[in-house]
Amino acid sequence: MEAKKTPKADLSKRTGMFMNLGLLVSVGLVLFAFEYKSYDDRALKDLGTVNDDFEELLDIPITEQPPPPPPPIEQPIIQEIPDEVEIEEKIEVNFDVDVQEETVIKEVVISDAPVEEKADEIFDVVENMPNPPGGMEGWNNYLRKNLKYPTQARRMGIEGTVYVVFVVNTDGSIQDVDILRGIGGGCDEEAMRVVREAPKWEPGKQRGKPVRVKMRLPIRFKLS
Repeated sequence: MEAKKTPKADLSKRTGMFMNLGLLVSVGLVLFAFEYKSYDDRALKDLGTVNDDFEELLDIPITEQPPPPPPPIEQPIIQEIPDEVEIEEKIEVNFDVDVQEETVIKEVVISDAPVEEKADEIFDVVENMPNPPGGMEGWNNYLRKNLKYPTQARRMGIEGTVYVVFVVNTDGSIQDVDILRGIGGGCDEEAMRVVREAPKWEPGKQRGKPVRVKMRLPIRFKLS
């Protein structure tokens, strides 16, 4: 047979109230614990003025140490020397010199004769350089009239400058014609031919005398 309780004796309906009351009490205890303060009731002692025995502080200036004195300099000892000192020295002089040979001084002869240049000497630079007839303008006219453009060079399109070297003799004739730098295509041979067949030049002179001079001239080949 089941046990029956009265509705008033049933406490399950009041569990929420009990839990709230317990929570409120615990929170109150925690707050009380944090806010609780204890005070010391003992009276403070009056120390009054304290007489100290400390010495009065003084403003002590910074001590400057002077630099060390320089080391003593040893002065040289000056010895007084008299102005006149007698020097005793024996010098033996022997005047008995036996001269057996007489010294012969060769006479130096300075010749003012002018230096003669060798006839076969070839100069590179002289006082008066050789000139073609009519000067350089006459030389250019001679080349325009006598220089023929080689067919091979014209066909191959070769153009440039040929440098010819030759010697102008004392009579103005030209010899030893050679190529210093060529361009080929028959231009070198044509330049040498035209120089060989050139009229006589005015010879170069050194100290007023005709001399042989080596000349270097450019001959330009250009297609029109």
